[in-house]
This record gives sequence, structure tokens and C-alpha cells, in this order.
Amino acid sequence: MTNVPERGVADTDEPEPRMQGVPLIPMPRRIDIELTSSRPDGSWTWRASGAREPRGVVDASVLPGQPKVGDEFKVEVEQEIDGITVLSVVHGRQKVDKEAVLELLPSEQPFEPVIQQRAERDRTDTGDRRGGKRPERPRRDGDGGDRPKRPDRTARGPRGDRRPERAARGERTDRTDRGEHRESRPERTRPHFTPPPELPQRPKPKRLRPGKANRTAVLDALPEEQRPIAELAIQGLAAVRQRLRDDNQKLTAEGKAPMPEGSVLKMAEELLPRLRVAEWLDRAEAARGQIEHLDLRDLRSVVASSDDPMVARDETTRQLAGELKTALATKQEQELQLWFGDIDAALRVGRVIRALRLSSQPPKAGVVFPTELAQRLTDGANASLTPTDGAERWCAVLEAAAFSPIRTHVAPSGVPATVADELRQTVTRLAPALPQVAAMFGIEPAANASMPKPLRPTARPKPTKPRKAVDPAPAAKPRRERAVEVQEPAAASSSPPAAPDADHSDQAEPSADETTTPE
Repeated sequence: MTNVPERGVADTDEPEPRMQGVPLIPMPRRIDIELTSSRPDGSWTWRASGAREPRGVVDASVLPGQPKVGDEFKVEVEQEIDGITVLSVVHGRQKVDKEAVLELLPSEQPFEPVIQQRAERDRTDTGDRRGGKRPERPRRDGDGGDRPKRPDRTARGPRGDRRPERAARGERTDRTDRGEHRESRPERTRPHFTPPPELPQRPKPKRLRPGKANRTAVLDALPEEQRPIAELAIQGLAAVRQRLRDDNQKLTAEGKAPMPEGSVLKMAEELLPRLRVAEWLDRAEAARGQIEHLDLRDLRSVVASSDDPMVARDETTRQLAGELKTALATKQEQELQLWFGDIDAALRVGRVIRALRLSSQPPKAGVVFPTELAQRLTDGANASLTPTDGAERWCAVLEAAAFSPIRTHVAPSGVPATVADELRQTVTRLAPALPQVAAMFGIEPAANASMPKPLRPTARPKPTKPRKAVDPAPAAKPRRERAVEVQEPAAASSSPPAAPDADHSDQAEPSADETTTPE
């Protein structure tokens, strides 16, 4: 373990990109769903693929074709207060047959390449391009010109003797004056900042993709007349009752005898345990094959569904359920150690904001945060909040610390002399999570205020180039002179620019409130 940086030393981590509040307009997102049962009104119940949550209801008009139980779709949904609403089905890219393709036919004629050869030119030719000879120019010192003949070089004397004459005419006597003038200029220096080293990102775990081998085997083993009832039983007994009621109404309208409801429901109840066990075996076998790279949430879902009475009573599931429970405990411990290691590595290289964000994403709810690591994280967060730091730095650190298990221990040494509006808005929003920091800014959280939620990162808008004004009448071109561009030295900012941090993920993680920190 490395030494903890001293309190009050400015952190080398740069401020995170500016984050703005999410508007109240719901933003759609895409998820994979699996149909579980049909409802009497024609709608379908669904759940997230490979998991028990989230789940909801989707209208049949949104689904393409003739959907059935077990079909999986990628849909666009909106998260609302009452639940999740499915907007549309996202279709993937369709393969297009390339029909308009030119076919190269073989030819029996020999291949003759095209060769380019340039004509040679006589180097001794002094004529012009039009073929004629150049006219002879009059000699400067001959009869053709009025210019007087220049005196002999020996009469002018050596070059060193001509410098006093130049000084008398006001010309420069030494070409080194230009270099001396340049040396007298002050050197322009720009602030230099060395960003902390980047840390390698761990690959994202894979989601569970169960097969349908066991469920298909159970359906194939049933008699032909029982398969429609078994397919309905997978959706639930409510689907069987609704289908039975609709079919009896049609038979009654046609003057035929209705089907006995009691016997059909009894048959569905007898087939339902076998179907539930087959469905769980498909998920469990897929989880066992992908246990090394499987997402921890999917493994928890499979283990939790093994406690279903219909699944637990079957002897074929007990051994596999025990293996998955052992694997879940081992994988949770591995993920926990990797989580601690990532936080420690971020603190060692000076990336305090990244360490704070990692601490708010524990792999297991209710885990106890180590005391030594919590003290290092607290010292790093407090050292990053100094009165000389800018508003962007304060906002980035407070946004990350508000959802960390050490949020109650954050105590800056002082507040900036000038509090920007953006910083005041951030402190007001995070006041329920950081009341001790809000009190330093003179902000008191409301009594019934709810805990804030993390902000989503927003892309910075690209600067637009100003358009050049068009002059109605072009003026005469001035005499071209040598322009010297002088750049002013950039002012050193109080805090270095922030490097982008790719620790955000759309996957749901346990809340930071479920991670406890020993006092």
C-alpha cells in the first residue's frame, strides 16, 4: 500500500466534464424483452431477457407478425413513474441480395497493357516553347544600353570598408541586430499539466442467453392433443382460462358442444410443473456454461428462481442448483476483491473522482466498506475540495461524493471566495446527501426533500465557426506587408482540465446507500 497524500495537497486529478440536470421529459432506451403470457384484452406480459425484472405489459399492436410465448424482441421503452411503457420494436439490419452485380466474363484475346512513353527533349535546345529562338538582349555594358559601366571591384575596396558608408546613409551596419532584438524579447511560457495515467478498463460481463432444448423436449414428448394446452400453460393458468372461454363461446355460437373447462384446467395444472422445470434447466445450463464471463445479476436471478416450489421439488434440479449457489458465492467474493482493487488503483494514481464513482457501485448490496480504504478515499476527496479550486472541480467532486459510502465524512477545508451559480445549484440539489457541505454554503435542505439521483453525462456542444461577412464592393488590395502574429500567453487556470472518465454504465448497479461504512 502506498502512502496517503497529505491533507491540503492539490489533487492531480482533473475535473470531470460538466454535467447538467436531466429534464423531466422521459428519454427512451432500448432493452431486450421476452414474452411470457397473453392477456384477455389481447396484450402480452413481458420480462427482461434472462431475468425476472423488469417486467410489464405490451400491446399486441406493437409486436410484429404473430407473437408467441418465448419470443424475444429488442424494443424501445420509456421509464415512467407508473412503470415501463414499450413504444416500438427495433428491427435489425436486413440483408439485401446484391442482384445488380456486373459479371466479368473471360476473354480469349491476349492481354495488351497500355504503356505511356514521353517524348525526349534535347537539353541543349535554348529555343522557346513555340519553336523559335529567343531574341538577343542588349548587353548592359555594351552599345545596347545607356547604363554606365560599373567600376572595377578593386577600386571599390573590400566589403569591410563599405560599412561606414552604409552607416552614413542610415542603413544597418550589423545583421546581428535582428538576433539581439529577438533575444531581448521575453519568452512566452504556457502552463504545463501532466494528466494522471489512464487505468485499464475491465471488459463488461456478458448477459445470459438461455436456450430452449429442455422445453422443446418436454413439448415433443407430449401427445399431439396436449401440446396446445402445454404452450398456453407456459404463459400461465390465466391464459388457459381465457383461451378456453373464447373457444367455448365460438363453439356455442356454431351450435357445437363446448369443451369441459374442469378437465382442461386440470391437465394444464399437471403439465405446468414439468414446463417450469424445463424452462429453469435451460437457463441454469446456459449460466453454468457462461459462468466465467456471466453478469453477476443474471447468475443471482437463476439462483433465486431455483427456490420456486415447482423447481425445488424436482430431483433433477437440486444438484445443478447447489453448483450454481456455490459458484455465485465464489463469483461474488471475486467481484468484491476486484472492486476494492479498482478503487485502490484509482487512488494510487490520483484519480479521486473515479475512485468515488467506483465506490458507489458495489457488486453486492450491504457489503461493509473497509475502514482503511474509506479513510484514504475521504482524505482524497477533502484534498480535492480547496478554496482555490474552480467551480467545475467542486461540482465534479461533489457529484461523485454524494453517492459514495463516505459521503457523510466529506468536510472541505473552506468554500471558494466567489461561489458560481452553477456550484450553488449543485450544492442545493445534493443538499439531502451532503448536509454538512450545504451548511458551509449557507444552504439548508428541505425537511421532505428526497435523495438526489446521479446525473447522466451529456456531450459538450461543438463550437460553431462564425461565418465570414461578405463585402458588397471589394476594395483595392493594399500593399502586402509582412505581418507578425503575436500570441498572448495563456493564463494558468486554478485547476487543470479534466480527462474523460469511462466508468459510466447503463446497467443497474446496487445503490450506494446499501454499502455501509464503519464509523
